[in-house]
Amino acid sequence: MLKPLRGITVIDLSRALAGPYCTALLADMGARIIKVESINGGDTARQWPPFQDGHSLYFDSVNRNKVSVCIDFYSAEGRGILAGLIADADVLVENFKPGTLEKMGFTPARLEELNPGLVVGSVTGFGNTGPLKDDAGLDQVIQGMSGLMSVTGPGPGSAYRVGVPIVDITSGMICAFGIVSSLLGARNGERPSRVSTSLLETALNLSAFQGQKALSLGEAPTPQGNNHPVIAPYGMFATATEPINIAVGSDKQWRAFCDLLGIPAAVEDPRFITGADRSANRDPLSELIESTLSAKSAADWVPLISHAGIPCGPIYDYTQALASEQVAALGLVQRRQRADGSELPLLRGPLSLDGEASEILSPPPLLGEHTAQVLMERGMTHDDVTRLEREGRVVCGSAKIGATR
Repeated sequence: MLKPLRGITVIDLSRALAGPYCTALLADMGARIIKVESINGGDTARQWPPFQDGHSLYFDSVNRNKVSVCIDFYSAEGRGILAGLIADADVLVENFKPGTLEKMGFTPARLEELNPGLVVGSVTGFGNTGPLKDDAGLDQVIQGMSGLMSVTGPGPGSAYRVGVPIVDITSGMICAFGIVSSLLGARNGERPSRVSTSLLETALNLSAFQGQKALSLGEAPTPQGNNHPVIAPYGMFATATEPINIAVGSDKQWRAFCDLLGIPAAVEDPRFITGADRSANRDPLSELIESTLSAKSAADWVPLISHAGIPCGPIYDYTQALASEQVAALGLVQRRQRADGSELPLLRGPLSLDGEASEILSPPPLLGEHTAQVLMERGMTHDDVTRLEREGRVVCGSAKIGATR
């Protein structure tokens, strides 16, 4: 695949999910990601389940195509190594609490001195200003404070978290977008040196029309279960076997859907004539649809409805989704071998360029797997690296892989 970020070097000080997701996307596009980790166990995600043979699969899911350097951040030698890496980089990514980078000795003035052209990408919990700016923010906390949980659940009065850490993931996406925008801005003289987002800002921007409803009408949206909050019929419907998702998004599709189900009279039913009518009367509409769908299995209905041009699909668990024919056709799952010889199936990144999908060139690194390589690229000798390792200033190779259970 084309690598439009080839030649860009990113120093990745982030951990857990939002920052590593950001740098994984940059790595997919060809940037060299040097993941600099602490000798005190490295990225905290290395200690989080699920585990496979001592390897954290949480960590593995977002650290493809990176190299790992493991140093003592608070030693003079460690700070010197980090300073040298930053001086030669194009981008620095971090998701510490505000002020942490400064405590490590890397104030904005110091970063400017080391590398005037450096782009610093940051993800925080609550942003750079305001009464909560110094508070730690985690995905579920922000889901609750942003309103996201208030529209997720079986119905009014319930509040569920989204089943994946959606705020961390999308914040990583937004940070990656900001970094690439900054790099591109150099073409026209508008290249900001600091790019930042927060979990709260990203989560609120996910509200889309639900947030706009609250802003414009002063009305708080409520959960609609597995139904779309404003469009009907659009949601999960029972069949003779398992339920399926159906999304009828226009009057044209509604007429085609009624013909397919053999309920043409529903088109003229005053309760269902317009999209607004169907939304207001979704309960009797769902009863009518499900009474017809009960005549056939999900496996029968999905191709019939899809072939009629109406979005429709089964409801898979992740093992089913990853084993589907479409996933195989897209080559989304790629198998790689870690440095210790263990096999690992991984999801590639979601982008394709000129029809060529992103690829996994290297598996997630073991802790400090590339410390010696990177330091020797910077002019250190083997003896220098060995001394630093002996003195506890760096970790090389697989000395501290995985986590104990």
